[in-house]
Amino acid sequence: MKHIWPFAFGRRRNELQEEIESHLRMAAADRVASGESEQVARREALREFGNVPLVQDITRYSWGWAWLEQLVQDFRFAVRQMRRYPTFAVTVIGTLGLGIAATAAMFTVVEHVMLNPVSYKNPDRIIAITERANGQDSGRSLVPWLDIRQWKSRDHSFQSVAFWGRMSGRNYLEENTSAVQVDGIRVSSNLFPTLGVNPSIGRGFLPLPPSFAADENSGTIVLSYPVWQAEFSGERNVLGRSVTIDNTSYTVIGVMPRGFAFPRGDAEAAQVWIPVQLGKEDQTRTLVAMKYEAIARLRKGQTMASARTEMQAIQTAIAPEYTNLRTRSEHSSVALERYSDTIASPNLRRALLALLGASAVLWLIASFNATNLFLARSAMRQRELALRGALGASRARVARQMIVESIAFSGAAAGIGVAAAMVSLRLLAHSLQTRLPIPIPAKPDTLIILVLIALTLLSALGCGAWPILQVMRTPIEPVLKQGGFQVGTGRGQHRARSLLVALEMAFSLTLLVACGLLMRTIYSLRHVPLGFQIDHVIVANLNIPSFRFADRNMTQVLYEPLVDRVRQLHGVEAAGLMSEVPLGKTFATEITLRMNGTSTPAYLKAVSPGMQDVFGFKMAAGRFFDTQDTANSQSAVVVNEAFARLFSPDTHNPEAIVGRKLFSSSRDSKSSDSTVVIGVMKDERQQEVAEPARPEIDICIPQITPSSMFYQSAEGIAMDLAVRTDQPAAEMIPELRDALRQSSPELANATITKMDQIVQDSYGDQRFTAHLLEIFGGSALFLSIAGLYGLLSYIVAQRRREIGVRIALGAARRDLLWLILSQAGRMLVVGLSVGLGLAFLSSRLVRSYLYGVTVHDTWTFAGSAVLLFVAGMLAAYVPALRATRVDPMESLRAE
Repeated sequence: MKHIWPFAFGRRRNELQEEIESHLRMAAADRVASGESEQVARREALREFGNVPLVQDITRYSWGWAWLEQLVQDFRFAVRQMRRYPTFAVTVIGTLGLGIAATAAMFTVVEHVMLNPVSYKNPDRIIAITERANGQDSGRSLVPWLDIRQWKSRDHSFQSVAFWGRMSGRNYLEENTSAVQVDGIRVSSNLFPTLGVNPSIGRGFLPLPPSFAADENSGTIVLSYPVWQAEFSGERNVLGRSVTIDNTSYTVIGVMPRGFAFPRGDAEAAQVWIPVQLGKEDQTRTLVAMKYEAIARLRKGQTMASARTEMQAIQTAIAPEYTNLRTRSEHSSVALERYSDTIASPNLRRALLALLGASAVLWLIASFNATNLFLARSAMRQRELALRGALGASRARVARQMIVESIAFSGAAAGIGVAAAMVSLRLLAHSLQTRLPIPIPAKPDTLIILVLIALTLLSALGCGAWPILQVMRTPIEPVLKQGGFQVGTGRGQHRARSLLVALEMAFSLTLLVACGLLMRTIYSLRHVPLGFQIDHVIVANLNIPSFRFADRNMTQVLYEPLVDRVRQLHGVEAAGLMSEVPLGKTFATEITLRMNGTSTPAYLKAVSPGMQDVFGFKMAAGRFFDTQDTANSQSAVVVNEAFARLFSPDTHNPEAIVGRKLFSSSRDSKSSDSTVVIGVMKDERQQEVAEPARPEIDICIPQITPSSMFYQSAEGIAMDLAVRTDQPAAEMIPELRDALRQSSPELANATITKMDQIVQDSYGDQRFTAHLLEIFGGSALFLSIAGLYGLLSYIVAQRRREIGVRIALGAARRDLLWLILSQAGRMLVVGLSVGLGLAFLSSRLVRSYLYGVTVHDTWTFAGSAVLLFVAGMLAAYVPALRATRVDPMESLRAE
């Protein structure tokens, strides 16, 4: 205690001891002076003074902090108990640690993605505004500047309205001789004030005058913290430095604080922000003007409902200003969402909540298991606790000691749990990065720590409450008279422990069924025909420095020489380029075509002729691109069957679309050059394995020239290089990266992946959720089986004398085996019955992630139940077999 209260409690306790000792010395001195010996005088002085420890305790109680001293004593006793019974301590701490680790890890993900995805001031008041067709919940459109200006001048719900848009193409920031790829964002001058974040160095953009006559922000740029660190090494004199993005010069005026990112929440993203420069196209409501996203800050006292009503009234008045009827319909309504809610898709939010619920179930199972262990231990400690009561300890004092013990165990489990949670987040980093919109840091923050404290206290109370009630209800006198460790462990406590095990089984079955459904979904997805070959294919996602080829034909200068160079590499069987490989997640372009009275969006992909040799695309009619398709030949396209079924002139013969002209491929509206369909490709999976093929148009890369209508969108933003090779990927990738570097230095940073991995990543939320549920389900199964084994082992140890007497009286050992196994079977049947009902209800939560299996699949339910029952009976067999080997002579001697 001296270390805890060095200037108060320790000093006063020493003063008390010195005062008592001084009083005893003076009393003994008086007796010695009257003729008594020193030993007799000391003894008589102590007798007259009374019980010294009692006086000390009473005095310390009067100080008001004796409870703290007792609390520390209880904690030290709990630590000694851990050392004395290490097996029990490791089991309890490991069990609770597993449950806390799962819950902490999932809550960390949920907290960063859903609860606190952005680090802006009052993020709940930041609203994203988009336009859409009236009565539709999807298909939201970008907003033209004229509409934003009307909102800013008419609305009274928002403190400010800002807007932003992305820079086109891949952006490279250059300073002196170095270059780094960045995400360029064009923003309005009031964006940072709207978000409530100011630069940590320098300033933001200046407010614009109403006339926009003199824009002082022109040619300025604000850097993100990662760009400042990577390109300028964190130098504070960065302000005023000149940088270049895509051959345009900008002056650095500020650096945003560490952890800030916009849009989305990736604090490690290399982002830069430049001011929006309004042009002539912004004075119209045509398609070229619809390029901004709006964001606003809600005024204090205003609600989302009132803002939505006001904005809808404003948009209703704006809509007639759209001259095109179809465009007017698409912009007739507004959609308001909290910006933090737009970061995660509804499907992802549901998946995370379901996984958080699964982790909570695992924590409950762990708590039930630990409670069972504490119940068994309290039964074995009844004599010890009764002696404490007989020596004067109140029941409240004993209960407090047991609570402190459970808190100590839970605290140790929380420490292990948070470490395991952070390690698991690191191990799952690839899956999390693939499926989540923002990175998840593998370290706890304030909210996570508060949740851990809450979990610790709940675990402690849950594990300690039941044993404490058992101790409080047990009379002291019978325990002291009989002295047996079986006292108080009657039928009621056995039923309580059996109920906990049954609940563990029920919850475990719920997780196993959900896991089984998703595993069957993954199995079904793996057997879906993809429509292309993935073996021995390597894909490089190229970061195209389009600004370097602004005045040149990128096809002739970059793409064709690159493909020729790659084809010359040792082990390369075929190579080709594609704006996005099947199931890729790099860059998808859509166009809307109107033919045969039908209007539908279609994927638009730029493809080189060698791509068929790489992926083995099969043709339903016509041919694929080959060497005869050049810039000087007839413009050709290849469509898929889904496109042909919609737009073929003969609905009964989709292949009849071959030879039909689709659209003009030239930017010149007067040009008569039209593209011709030369082939129909069999459908392949494009974005998700679980989704059927959508209409697709492939254009030939050699025919895409700067005068082509699709040159900027198809070649200036992204491109995937696919290579079929007979060499191992580990040997091929370095050679491929050297070839990319020779074509252009920026291409050396390309992300290179095996096609197998791309397919694996395309399984999406199903694979992510299934992997986590596999961990939760396996952990739940282990904990439940361990709980059943522990309970039966305890019962066998407790009834050892009884079993020995039964054997001595002639009971068959097989009957004893059946006795224990039947008891386990009853618990399993009860748990499985309850679990099947819970699984039937909870399986609806994973309905949206299933493919090729129904939500109440009989085989999955039955298989999960059989697995749990068989595992439970195997766990019960070991203590049952131990019961049959009890020596009856030992039991008779004990009796």
